[in-house]
Amino acid sequence: MKQNYFEKKRLSMVENQLEHRGLKDIRVLEAMRKVPRHLFVIDELQERAYDDCALPIGEGQTISQPYMVACMTELLELKGDEKVLEVGTGSGYQCAVLSMLAREVYTVERIRSIASDAEKLLTSLKYNNVKVIVSDGSIGLPEHAPFDCIIVTAGAPEIPRPYIDQLAVDGRLVIPVGSRYSQVLCKIRKTSSGIQESTYTACVFVPLIGKEGWRSENDY
Repeated sequence: MKQNYFEKKRLSMVENQLEHRGLKDIRVLEAMRKVPRHLFVIDELQERAYDDCALPIGEGQTISQPYMVACMTELLELKGDEKVLEVGTGSGYQCAVLSMLAREVYTVERIRSIASDAEKLLTSLKYNNVKVIVSDGSIGLPEHAPFDCIIVTAGAPEIPRPYIDQLAVDGRLVIPVGSRYSQVLCKIRKTSSGIQESTYTACVFVPLIGKEGWRSENDY
């Protein structure tokens, strides 16, 4: 009974929060219909799992608003054969969506306890093409580069150069860039002749902490 309840809420989320706001990628919408978001939030907030907002997951981190997850994923233009780097594992929800749309996903999280919880949940739900790594995500993952796509689920003061260097030719990077409390979603495409940059919606993410991001929780 509870499973049917959450499934109905999930289908309603896709229709009302995603499709009605212009998201069109059929594969992304289908992944959002299938991934059980309520399992990626803390028990006390499961009733709000499909609300149109971000939710806290502990350690000062959040699970992103469903619309933002779908929007960023759509911007990656995934076809199914890509190697993807996700920076900021968090709850593992965005990673689960990516795992359904790409060949393999490397996800990096700086907080060990959060990474451990996400890895256990992703494994239990059989998202088997995912590798969770504890590291400074702001420097990317050079040992596994190049990546066809990089998605960053934390706000950066500027686009870290390592991400550009670790993109394959025709690779796509989606990242929020701006201040600690307000960013704009940016998309970078790396071509054989240079970099193409586009900007999209305003957004607010937790800060990207690390060598190539904000140096500490207290930076502004």
